[in-house]
Amino acid sequence: MTVRDGRGQRSAGRKRPDGSAVPLSEAYDTALLDLDGVVYAGGEAVPYAVEALAAARAGGMHLAYVTNNALRTPDGVAEHLTELGVPAEAGDVITSAQAVARLIADEVPPGARVLVVGGEGLRVALRERGLVPVESADDEPVAVVQGYGGPDMPWARFAEAAYAVGRGVPWYASNTDLTIPGARGIGPGNGAAVEVVRIATGGRAEPKVAGKPLPPMHRETVLRTGARRPLVVGDRLDTDIEGAFNGGVDSLLVLTGVTDVAQLLRAVPEHRPTYVDRDLRGLLEGQPEVVADAEGGFACGDWRASVSGGALVLDGPDGGAERPMDAVRALCGAAWSAADADGGAPDAEKALGRLGM
Repeated sequence: MTVRDGRGQRSAGRKRPDGSAVPLSEAYDTALLDLDGVVYAGGEAVPYAVEALAAARAGGMHLAYVTNNALRTPDGVAEHLTELGVPAEAGDVITSAQAVARLIADEVPPGARVLVVGGEGLRVALRERGLVPVESADDEPVAVVQGYGGPDMPWARFAEAAYAVGRGVPWYASNTDLTIPGARGIGPGNGAAVEVVRIATGGRAEPKVAGKPLPPMHRETVLRTGARRPLVVGDRLDTDIEGAFNGGVDSLLVLTGVTDVAQLLRAVPEHRPTYVDRDLRGLLEGQPEVVADAEGGFACGDWRASVSGGALVLDGPDGGAERPMDAVRALCGAAWSAADADGGAPDAEKALGRLGM
C-alpha cells in the first residue's frame, strides 16, 4: 500500500484507494477541477465547494477549472465562478472547446471555415486558433464541430451537421458525455447530440473527439496550466477519472455529481480513482489508508469490508453511519479486488443499505 507524499503514480491495476499522510492540497501543486457536478450544478455552487476551494487556494494550491462543457467561453465561466464566490480569471479555465479547436487547427489550413453546432464557447475557441466559424453546410466548411449548445439548441443545427457530415466533411466533437447534471436532475449532454448526427448519417462517419478522457484534453490542460504535480478532481468515472488514468496522473472522485457509490464499487480499473471523498472538503484533508488483511478483507478506520458468497459484507460501528467515507473506501478495496480476481463485481446492496446509500 502506498501512502501518498505528493509523488503521483499511474493507477493501473488499482485494488483500493490510496492514502495520503498530508492534505491533498499540500501533496499536489494544482487541482484540475471539473465544473459540472463538482464546483456547481445547475448554476448554483455545490455545498462546501466555495469554502473548500478558498481554503485550498489560501494554502498555495493552484486551482484550474477543466470542463467538457463547450457551451460557455472561459471569460463567461470565470465570471460565473467569481459570482459564486470562487474568484477566477479566464486563464484559469480550460474547456473542451479549446481542446477541439487546437485539434482542428492542427489538421486544417489557417483561416479555414468550420461549421459550428454548439454555443459561443466553440466560436471563440475557433477564432482563437485563426479559424472561421460558419453556420451552414452550404458555406463550404472544411470541418464540422459539435459541442454542447444548451437545452434550447434548435433541431435545425443538427440537420446542418448531418448535411455536411453526409457530404464527407471531417467531423469533430468537443466531447461525447451522454449526460450533464443540472439543478433539476441529469439531462442529455453533447454525446446525445453527437448520436443524433451519427444516426442521421447512417453511422458512416465517426467524429474525432477532443474532450476528457482523451489525450487532446490532457494536452490542452498541461499546455495551459504548466502543472507539475496535478490532481484531477471530478465526479465522472468515464471522463474525469479515466482521463486522469490516460494521462498518468492521480485523481480524486467527489460524490456530488453523476457517480454514486454503487457505480464506484463496480468501476473497471481505468475508472478507479486514487482517492474518493464526499465533496471538495476532501482537498483539505489527508486520506486514510485502506489496509488489506490476511483474511482477504480491507479495513479503513473503524470499518472492514470483505466478500462472502458473492456479496460485500461490511462490519463496523453499531448504528451505521459514523465516518461513512471510511466504509466506502474499505468497500472499494473489497469490491475492486474481488472483481479483478473473479471477473465480476460483488453484490453491494446489503452493504450500502447499512450506510443508507
